[in-house]
Amino acid sequence: MKKEGRDLSVIVDGHDVTAFLRSPRISMIASRISAYPFVRRELLPLQRHVAEEGGVVAEGRDMGTVVFPAADVKFFLDASVEERARRRHHELIAKGFDVDYATVKKEIALRDAQDQQRNIAPLKPAQDAIIIHSTDKGVDEVVALMMDRVRSKMTSH
Repeated sequence: MKKEGRDLSVIVDGHDVTAFLRSPRISMIASRISAYPFVRRELLPLQRHVAEEGGVVAEGRDMGTVVFPAADVKFFLDASVEERARRRHHELIAKGFDVDYATVKKEIALRDAQDQQRNIAPLKPAQDAIIIHSTDKGVDEVVALMMDRVRSKMTSH
């Protein structure tokens, strides 16, 4: 891994594979692989070790329910499939991927179904998560909502 300012890049054998890791193909593969108990058993201690010192912001479909159930603040971001597909399509096009909106939307819906129906760590909000529906919100508005909740949580402690 290589960190430059706020950006984190993943380097393998001298090659930056960051964009590849966010590709639609890898996203679907990650969903399938994460359902294997032995994969989860190996990754969980590594993920928790990274966060032992605190100050970690983690993103993922089971971060608040399985990986970091005792996290100080948990958010569950949600948006319509159409809006998430629009955002993802825009992101992929900007990164040079040749994808169409309908395919992206279908893949997102399929991944949601896979992740919601898996036996191990299904996709769902943690009971104490703050749910933010972001379909009609911009990034700045969502971040502002999150920061308000974090500040509120910090002052109440």
